[in-house]
Amino acid sequence: MSQSEIVQALINCEICKDFDQNDIDAISGLCQIKSLKAGEYVFQQGDYGEHLYVIAEGQVFLERSVNLGSRRGTVTIATLGKGRVLGCWSTLLGEPHILMSSAPCQKPTKLIVIKGTDIRGLILSNKDLGFKIMEQFCFLLRDRIQDAYGALEKI
Repeated sequence: MSQSEIVQALINCEICKDFDQNDIDAISGLCQIKSLKAGEYVFQQGDYGEHLYVIAEGQVFLERSVNLGSRRGTVTIATLGKGRVLGCWSTLLGEPHILMSSAPCQKPTKLIVIKGTDIRGLILSNKDLGFKIMEQFCFLLRDRIQDAYGALEKI
């Protein structure tokens, strides 16, 4: 995946909507690419989280393993495709975090990977861009919490 493809994927992702070209360029400089096969995990519940991921191609389930005594299993919180974002948000706050869900790939998947501490540095150095990023994460977290509550109803 070329730098221009990374930029295009960021332009089309849910977090960077309405960002100007300078903002996209600043974020793209922090990005790496990771390719996974169907069945491989982006991350697993209980792992230490330190990255954010943008799905450039493919499909990922966001799942949570639950143990309610006699009722155990895995609940799908969301099915995420191109342009969707997942990962460890607390690294944006400078805090360590244990991931509360797993993310298996359902199809071959290409991810844009951003280390949370790197994006935190960008947020701190550019307050205007930082506000835009944090505002988009607030909307994303609101939606993800709604997805999680919906998944709870399936238990």
